Amino acid sequence: MFLTISTTGSAERPATDLGFLLHKHPEKAQAFTTSHGTAHVFYPEATAERCTAALLLEVDPVALVRRGQRKGRGGAPDAALAQYVNDRPYAASSLLAVALSAVFRSALGGQCTARPEVPGQVRPLRIEIPALPARGGAELVHRLFGPLGWDLVRAEPLPLDEQFPEWGDSRYVRLVLEGELRLADALRQLYVLLPVLDDAKHYWISPDEVDKLLRAGDGWLAAHPENGLITSRYLARRKGLTRDALERLELVRLAEADGSEVEELDNAVDEGRDTEERPVPLAVQRREAVLTALRAAGAHRVLDLGCGQGQLVQALLKDPAYTEIVGMDVSVRALTVAARRLRTERMGERQSARVTLVQGSLAYTDKRLAGYDAAVLSEVIEHLDPARLPALEYAVFGAARPRTVLVTTPNVQYNVRWENLPAGHVRHGDHRFEWTREEFRGWAGSVAARHGYEVAFVPVGDDDPEVGPPTQMAVFTAAAGTAADATAGTVATDTPKEGEAA
Repeated sequence: MFLTISTTGSAERPATDLGFLLHKHPEKAQAFTTSHGTAHVFYPEATAERCTAALLLEVDPVALVRRGQRKGRGGAPDAALAQYVNDRPYAASSLLAVALSAVFRSALGGQCTARPEVPGQVRPLRIEIPALPARGGAELVHRLFGPLGWDLVRAEPLPLDEQFPEWGDSRYVRLVLEGELRLADALRQLYVLLPVLDDAKHYWISPDEVDKLLRAGDGWLAAHPENGLITSRYLARRKGLTRDALERLELVRLAEADGSEVEELDNAVDEGRDTEERPVPLAVQRREAVLTALRAAGAHRVLDLGCGQGQLVQALLKDPAYTEIVGMDVSVRALTVAARRLRTERMGERQSARVTLVQGSLAYTDKRLAGYDAAVLSEVIEHLDPARLPALEYAVFGAARPRTVLVTTPNVQYNVRWENLPAGHVRHGDHRFEWTREEFRGWAGSVAARHGYEVAFVPVGDDDPEVGPPTQMAVFTAAAGTAADATAGTVATDTPKEGEAA
């Protein structure tokens, strides 16, 4: 297997800086032992004007056969490919990707101790791979590399046999990439896309491959139009791992669109404790109040928006009156805990058809939320910055428009009754605000007026005569004759199921 990386430069910015980026001196030829052979790094040319680094991977086909014959971990049928006659020593694949990671580890990580300013520089790059398997042909090569900032993506199909042109082209291409990128970005793209194009891996795919994919795909994979195909092929079409990776990529995409950090969005699960409030009876009272309001509204198809760890969804499932329950949260970790709590993998077919867990953000409209009888936002709004509330308001009341909307939130006036809560502190570290009863009523009243709802208020927990209840709940009901009232109880025929794009 062979790969070259070339760059150009000048006396002020010499091309030989490539040696600093790769941590390999241009005047030396070096060899590195890998699990499947030997990787050689050398420089066919190295001047201030132009520098080329070459990676030659000598693969031991006998070792491949022995590994391919083993069962379970370390063995893969496609790694042997007809015993001792195979393309593995010659065509770029996951073997070359692993060699890239091993030999150019610092370059992939964008690290250079001697010249720390160099890794961040965008440079003119030319990358050539003379033989690259492409299951999907040249067209797929362009689909994968085209959106990544390369000025030139050339995939020349290689004939099966030059002596017999009538046999047509093989599944191999000669790849040439040209453009101005950071070297670390280019190497990370190759690390992911070489095995994707080959559609095979020579080693066992374990859950930690998801972390490897996300690290290498940082900054480009989440927004790539083919991220579904890339993820599935990279993870050898293992559905559970693919689903996990895509959920985490969606969280990255939402964070980038929101201008925030992933950790800020993915905070619905407290690492150190259960997120239910103490004392537990208040959490139970809050769910009971929500269930009572849902029964009074006659709801059958319910959205739990910001479902967290799935406590309310679990309670709804116990009542057969609720024929469709959707739990949505922005946090992948919260949804994972909810699925474990609900034991979705062990559910019978009838029960499983009633519940769906989806990832999404209430900062955006989502057509999956249309057509439901009721929506619950239990202890959700206080986790948003006040500036984001208008977006949530429109997504729920303006776009989704269920007939009934239940919103619960802490009553900050009651905080003085919590003995262990210091004065001036909110109840949860992620709460962006906590409202007085007057503030909550003012917000709810204006929302109802803008969107054609009527609103009533219900105390949850002990209603203290001085400071009110610990939790306050607003019950929004669509005014007679509004669009929400007219469509309540109908099924939205274009509502996607779990996993479909909104």
